[in-house]
Amino acid sequence: MTTPLLKIEQSSSSLSLYFYGDFTLYFVSKYEAQIKSANFDNIQNIEINLDNVTYLDTAAAIFINLIIEKVDNKNIKYRINSVNIEFLDTLALTQKYKSNIITQDAKKEQGYRYKLGEYFYENILGLFAFMAFLGKLFATKIHFIKNFKQIRFKEIFFEMNESAIKAIGIVSLTSFLIGLVVAYQSAYQLKLYGANIFIVDMLGISILRELAPVITAIVIAGRSGSAFTAQIGAMKITEELDAMRTMGFDPYMFLVLPRILALMITMPILIFLADIMGIFGGMIVANIDLGITSEMFLSRFTEVVDIKHFYIGILKGPFFAFLIASIGIYRGLIVKDDTQSIGFNTTKSVVESIFAVIVCDALFSIVFTNLGI
Repeated sequence: MTTPLLKIEQSSSSLSLYFYGDFTLYFVSKYEAQIKSANFDNIQNIEINLDNVTYLDTAAAIFINLIIEKVDNKNIKYRINSVNIEFLDTLALTQKYKSNIITQDAKKEQGYRYKLGEYFYENILGLFAFMAFLGKLFATKIHFIKNFKQIRFKEIFFEMNESAIKAIGIVSLTSFLIGLVVAYQSAYQLKLYGANIFIVDMLGISILRELAPVITAIVIAGRSGSAFTAQIGAMKITEELDAMRTMGFDPYMFLVLPRILALMITMPILIFLADIMGIFGGMIVANIDLGITSEMFLSRFTEVVDIKHFYIGILKGPFFAFLIASIGIYRGLIVKDDTQSIGFNTTKSVVESIFAVIVCDALFSIVFTNLGI
């Protein structure tokens, strides 16, 4: 068996590359270093001899094509010698289907303006695609309203159980701990000024109006939003969505709308439970740390906390649910045909859902503040 090696013969105006043995990926870096050490200043002709090569893989073929491309750019004539037709076919095939991915050196030469423009261009295309998804979604909703009998209540109830009812435990626990922590951190400061009773005001307004809706939305985004992306993404990879369309079933009607409607219906219920658990956690700390009894806490709560704060928190629920479900499902629909894409889009759906929830909450705050609510 011939030992794999590269011999370089150089004259005043020509360079010959003689390859021996198996020419595979494992020897490309070694041969590349040898070729770089050669002097190309006065070279006019290059010969690539593959007559003694026993095996040539695609990595080696790509390497040879890169050599050809470089010498061709320098207007150097080249010739490939090979008695094996399969090697020549492999070279031709890799040249025809060579990757159009920009090499690392080319990326370094592009500069920040090109990369910035490419980033914004990709994001604008993604925004347009999401707008098209929302348009299709609203068109399907209008069709649902006109054809009430076609609403799939069984699927909606199933998704209500999967995405919300089963999340009651984690939402309740998270809200309870948030109420506990907020009350505990505030108790020390309030004791300094002898304003122990005002912990009720602070907890009531902050939890009902802001903390419970936002915390619930974040938990649901991480739990149910990511599940929507993973489920629909897996269905796309296994071509279940294509099969549904082939059989005349609209994925928007059978998969998208039931999930969105289920989450929009159950989110206010989850926020209501989060309100209860958050206030309950704060009540425990107020009793232990500040000596405020449960009766005193509830009496002060009903006096100073207006019902509008409760309604505002509940009102945010359907909007947060729509954003979480829409982003999660959209990310599932754009999953590509590989499992890595599922992980990427699942992560993106959670991050984008949380960001959208925070932006939506900020808009609500601005609107309600300007309206004096």
